[in-house]
Amino acid sequence: MKITVKDGTEIYYKDWGTGQPIVFHHGWPLSSDDWDNQMMFFLEKGYRVIAHDRRGHGRSSQGATGHDMETYVDDANELYNFLDLKDAIHIGHSTGGGEVIRYVSKYGKGKVSKAVLISAVTPLMLQTPDNPDGVPMSVFDEIRQGTAYNRAQYFEDFTLPFYGYNREGAKISQGIRNNWWRQGMMGGVKAHYDGIAAFSEFDFTEDLKSVDIPVLVLHGEDDQIVPFPISGAKAVKLLPNGKLISYPGFPHGMPATEAATINADLLAFIQS
Repeated sequence: MKITVKDGTEIYYKDWGTGQPIVFHHGWPLSSDDWDNQMMFFLEKGYRVIAHDRRGHGRSSQGATGHDMETYVDDANELYNFLDLKDAIHIGHSTGGGEVIRYVSKYGKGKVSKAVLISAVTPLMLQTPDNPDGVPMSVFDEIRQGTAYNRAQYFEDFTLPFYGYNREGAKISQGIRNNWWRQGMMGGVKAHYDGIAAFSEFDFTEDLKSVDIPVLVLHGEDDQIVPFPISGAKAVKLLPNGKLISYPGFPHGMPATEAATINADLLAFIQS
């Protein structure tokens, strides 16, 4: 299904089941398909599960503009108003975690009951004078170069650190790697290129401080994409009502590789 937002962009979404809505926000450069495991799990538990493809990603329009965090959040808000969601739980992975906390801060008052940030880019990834232990701009410039001009091979290689498959003794799932690549290549290269600034340079500090609903922070301690010390460990301290679970050895893509553990912890939080 698709809706057309105010600038004419078509946003693709899935909306299955009935009951309390759980809304999933995917990471860069993927699509709503990255939540298959969680959507099936919670659908079977009696929840209504919803996920959309961010503009330029997956099956949504591949226009040239709007690939920034504020537009992502505005698109999401248009969709949720269209679906008339109330008492929703929002769960975001990586870039989607940033989208969740910005959405809840900007639009979620009275509409969102709980939120979850998984391997999220919050509060700020980029190294700045005020964020000296962040990731240097040179790292993001390398991601930009690989994405813009060597995307097919760069995305193939990116799956190794993403899932911790470059670690000694890792049990590699070729299917998970292939599915990441498939999702990435469905999206538009311009959206993926611009989206790097959206996930690396947006400062979510004030959003985290302003959200007073219960927020669960889940992060792998061996996250090679969004390092735990600069993200999950910091974000939970800024949240008025935050709870942290960190996992020794878990990678960035743990909702796929460690789905049984993640799903159980999500369910416990949602039912608490």
